[in-house]
Amino acid sequence: MNTLFILVNIIIMIALIGILFYMQKKHVSFSKRVFTGLGLGILLGTFLQLAYHADSVIVGTTTDWINIVGRGYVSLLMMIVIPLIMVSIIQSIINLEKSAELGKMSAWIIGILVATAMAAALVGITAASVFDLDAGQIEAGEAESDRGLALEERLGSVEDMSIPQQILSFIPSNPFQDMTGARATSTIAVVIFSMIVGIAVLGVRRKQPEQAAVFVNWVNAVYAVVMRIVTMILRLTPYGILGLMANTVARTDVAGIIELGKFVGASYVALLAMFIIHLIVIGIFGLNPLTFLRKVLPVLGFAFTSRSSAGTIPLNIQAQKNSLGVHEGIANMSASFGATIGQNGCAGIYPAMLAVMIAPSQGIDPLAPGFIVQLVLIIGISSFGVAGVGGGATFAALIVLSSMNLPVALAGLLISVEPLIDMGRTALNVNGAMLSGTLTSRIMKKLNLNTFNNPKAIEKETSL
Repeated sequence: MNTLFILVNIIIMIALIGILFYMQKKHVSFSKRVFTGLGLGILLGTFLQLAYHADSVIVGTTTDWINIVGRGYVSLLMMIVIPLIMVSIIQSIINLEKSAELGKMSAWIIGILVATAMAAALVGITAASVFDLDAGQIEAGEAESDRGLALEERLGSVEDMSIPQQILSFIPSNPFQDMTGARATSTIAVVIFSMIVGIAVLGVRRKQPEQAAVFVNWVNAVYAVVMRIVTMILRLTPYGILGLMANTVARTDVAGIIELGKFVGASYVALLAMFIIHLIVIGIFGLNPLTFLRKVLPVLGFAFTSRSSAGTIPLNIQAQKNSLGVHEGIANMSASFGATIGQNGCAGIYPAMLAVMIAPSQGIDPLAPGFIVQLVLIIGISSFGVAGVGGGATFAALIVLSSMNLPVALAGLLISVEPLIDMGRTALNVNGAMLSGTLTSRIMKKLNLNTFNNPKAIEKETSL
């Protein structure tokens, strides 16, 4: 009987995929197909949740099949991330008019990312205080206790690293190992390696122009191929979002969300407040916030469902270049840096809220000026090197809580709602990366305002 139900569920999934395929054949816009996929995924997930149960064998087996579409799409994106970062950054540098621009680009991008992460920390502190969140109010079950013990074990590998050691971990000692994503800081290491290669090519161009020309031609050819692969994969975005959203809704622990509804609500209020701050900053720089929001929504939709900042890099770069008019080199660097530096949601809001929740249990006033200043500074420094995949927020929380001498085990109390909150956090992370690219382009007078203000520019993503 279970097999029959599973088969029916799979047929329903295939029918929904057919709807998206039909829309593609009818040349419906990319953004509309993305949000249709999101809506259909929610409907399918809700059906599975109501018809069966989140923990049932039927839902488990069905979501395994749905994962072929959802997680399979994320895997394809992760496959192209490192080649895209490498060839994009190298190509961007060798096409720069002045090599000095590279330093300015990097400084502005990183500065904006870290500054917004510190602002996000203040937002997190405010939200936790307004909602009167206290870790002592949450009951710990077996799963929460096990999670707490796991966090304490993981802390050993984190707290032994000083700030200089963390910075040192960005430098690639073995770039080929980093190309496999072996470390939390692998993305930054690949970016640095690619920048070094690009700078070296500029030097060769001055002394051996013929050899440099051969390399440049090779890079341009590889770039064309890589971008074609990116285009092919991004065509699958609506299908991937359908699968990811269906799985997330179907496997959601509704009881856990209800129990921790206060924390979930506070988290999303904080995330929304930071989104609004992003839009205000866009307006301060003379750009239309609503235009920015409309053009980044398809990217945020994928980030929300995939919970992967790193996996969103290809879509992020394409949207910045094609929809927002961001300079190509700046788009490449902001998307890459933003996946591991200054993540507003995972490295900013989340650790700040946890610290405020846990501090009273140690007899600390979380609203004391000294505590707040220390917390914001630590968050700014520790926002470097947070992995751009699920679990990055936990890594950030471990660093911040241990630096503040707060117990990390209490963070395990939120295990049942982690996936739900992580969706919003990831969307904010990606929005912060796109904000840094847009503002840096604006500051350096490299933003194509015609593209930014053109409402039809967003459709270029679906020439996809």
